[in-house]
Amino acid sequence: MSRRVDAAFARAKRARRAAFIPYLMAGDPDLATTEMLLDALSGAGADLIELGVPYGDPLADGPSIASAGTRALAGGTRLRDALALAGRCAARCPPLLIFTYFNPVDRFGIRAFAREAAVAGVAGAIVPDVALEESEELRDTLRAEGLAMPLLVAPSTPRERAARIAAASSGFVYVVSRLGVTGAAAAPRFEALSVQLAMLRELTQAPLAVGFGLHRAEDVQRVATMADGVVVGSALVDAYAGSRGAEAARRVTEFVAPLIAAASA
Repeated sequence: MSRRVDAAFARAKRARRAAFIPYLMAGDPDLATTEMLLDALSGAGADLIELGVPYGDPLADGPSIASAGTRALAGGTRLRDALALAGRCAARCPPLLIFTYFNPVDRFGIRAFAREAAVAGVAGAIVPDVALEESEELRDTLRAEGLAMPLLVAPSTPRERAARIAAASSGFVYVVSRLGVTGAAAAPRFEALSVQLAMLRELTQAPLAVGFGLHRAEDVQRVATMADGVVVGSALVDAYAGSRGAEAARRVTEFVAPLIAAASA
């Protein structure tokens, strides 16, 4: 499955563009709508999709995604439901990456999670609250099932540690564009991000995907000149918040169209 992640970045590179990676919260506002949104993003041209698992203590999530998680939890969505949704959609979608915190995985069972994710056709998992030093078991278990596990590098990460994170990461390196939680309220500091990406280019040949704070076409276009992938989450969640079904799918399609175009600029 991790080969699908590699192939997605390779296709984007051949097309001389950055891979567009949107984020959805599974179960927000309901699982049927999430399935329609996955189809909408696939049709719009997303290269990979992060499928979030709702969790009650989302350390990296800002207000938009945290609220989406609260709505999904209120509707009864759990990790098993997100995996089942992925299983229904993986064959007709770009590579799906489960975005979850470690506690749900630990309670589910690391081996069971990796096995069921692979059976569902998931391409990998992003687990932002697992430190490098504590990630080996999860990384190895996912790798044994053919799944990628991108790791996060923050703006404050020292060079030596960034090198170790990049070496342990698979699929791509997730570059956090700013300190703090996710959210569309403030754009990244692009000059600092450029320096950060230049350092990482010296440390790894893995694709670099940037997330946190990207919400306008101008943001995507600017990052696309520096990175291999662009992640948009909070602004996308805001775009369909309060809607469901076909209306939510319409909003998502309209919202991502200029962003995907900007990734090719």
